[in-house]
Order: sequence, then C-alpha cells, then structure tokens
Amino acid sequence: MALPPYKTALQRAWHYSFRGICGLIFVFLIAPLLIVAPLSFNVEPYFSFTPGMLAFEPEAYSTRWYENIVNLGMVNPDASYAEGWWKDMWENAQWIRAIKNSFFIGIFSALIATALGTLAALGLSKPEMPFRAAITGFLISPMIVPIIVTATGMYFFYATIGIAKTYVGVIVAHATLGVPFVVITVTATLSGFDHNLTRAALSLGATPWTAFHKVIMPLILPGMISGGLFAFVTSFDDVVVMLFLGDLEQRTVPRQMWSGIREQISPTILAVATILVLFSIALLTVAELLRRRSERLQGIAK
Repeated sequence: MALPPYKTALQRAWHYSFRGICGLIFVFLIAPLLIVAPLSFNVEPYFSFTPGMLAFEPEAYSTRWYENIVNLGMVNPDASYAEGWWKDMWENAQWIRAIKNSFFIGIFSALIATALGTLAALGLSKPEMPFRAAITGFLISPMIVPIIVTATGMYFFYATIGIAKTYVGVIVAHATLGVPFVVITVTATLSGFDHNLTRAALSLGATPWTAFHKVIMPLILPGMISGGLFAFVTSFDDVVVMLFLGDLEQRTVPRQMWSGIREQISPTILAVATILVLFSIALLTVAELLRRRSERLQGIAK
C-alpha cells in the first residue's frame, strides 16, 4: 500500500526501515528450517552440505533417511509386503513406535486438558467467582514455571503414588502442561460471551447440561478446539517431562530424537524434524482458521 503524500521523509524512512527489520527477524526465525529441510535429503550421512548438494547434482540427493524412518529396527526390512512387511514395520520400527506413542499420549492428554481447562474457564468467566486472579495464576503456572522444575516435582510426586514410568503418568503430566493453553483460549472466547443467553435457557426449563450443550458449547467450540490443538502440540513436542517420567515403552518422537542425537548421529533426525515442522504448520493453520471463525461468530470480524 502506497504511503500518504503528507508523510515526512523521516516517517517514510522509518516505514521502510521497520519493514526491513521485520523481514530480517523473519529470516532469522525460519533460517534453521530452511537448512534442516534440504539436509534431510542428503545422500551422505552428514549434517552438512556436500559439494554435490551445493552444485545441485541429482545424485547428491536421496530419500534414504525418510525410508529409514520406517526401516530402522525392523527384523526384515527387505521382505515383501506379502511376507509380513507391514506387520514387521508396525511392531518393530523404532520411529513408528515413537510416532504411535506420541499420538496416543498427545490425543488423550489433549482430551483431558480440554475438558479440565474448559470447565475452569467457564467458572473463571463468571463475575461472582471469588479469587479469580489467584486461581487463574495457579492454573497457568505450568506455562511460567521452568519446565525442568515442573518435571522434577512431577517425577517425585508420581513416583510416590506409583504412576511414574507409565502411560498414565505421562498422559496426566502432559495434560497438566496443556491445561493453561485451554484456559487461555477458552477464556478469550468467553470474553465476549453474553451470559444472559445461559440464564434465558435455564429460565425456559433447560437443564445445566442442555444449556451448555445447546447454547454455550457452539459458541466456545472454536476456542476449545484451538486450546486442544495447543495442548496436543505441547504434548507432541515435549522432551523434558519424558526424560523424567517416560520409560522405553513410552518413548515419543522428541525422546527418540534426543536418544538419536546422543547415541547415533543420523540424518534420519533431520527427516523427522522436517516432517514435524510441516505437521506443526498444519496444526497452527487449523488453529488460525478456527480463531477467525470464532471472531466471525462473535461479530468481531467479517
């Protein structure tokens, strides 16, 4: 958009300088992604660009590291599909097992975080709720307290009650980390909610559940889904809590990447990182679309 003619020379200089600074910050943020993605196609087992890659030679690029995601750990990776290749891959491939664990733990922890966070946000949205500021601060504390401190406390507490190193312990821990995101997104959605709608539904004979299901939930559903997505991503990306509470059976993708960096340096990690980046972009795109839909429902945007 062209600048208005009444802008001074200093204002014009700041206008273009500001955009240049924003562009440099953007490049700085996405530069690691621009490096990781091409390196994941390196035919050599190196974490650096080879002369052939810099010369854009076709033979210098390969998808071998993406194939290694499904082959690593298989008993017979060269078997045909009829000889049980799919079963071997599903049961024995290390990265596939980690992906299954990540989705299993992430989905259940997101569901728990969404349910608890929505209930908390509904209570905090009522003006008669006492100590709202203190309760809100307590609920979002997992976002503020360093994750290493939270993970240490969880480990000692969960070990005491006997759920450390189990799926239950990891799911509950990740749900705890995801609740603040649900509280924030649902609370933001409820900021423009008219509670007279709920009172009207109750005065017409609706039960509290019917009022929530028919009146409140359709309006806050985008916020609930956005919070659930953020809770899922928080669980999917966590490695610190997994180091404390997870065992070999509960190893997730980030934990597998951590182990791969320490034990066996392989560009397979770069291939997995590229897939995770694309997956995160897709989830954030969905969250943004839901946010815009929520604004349209509330009349904030067209």
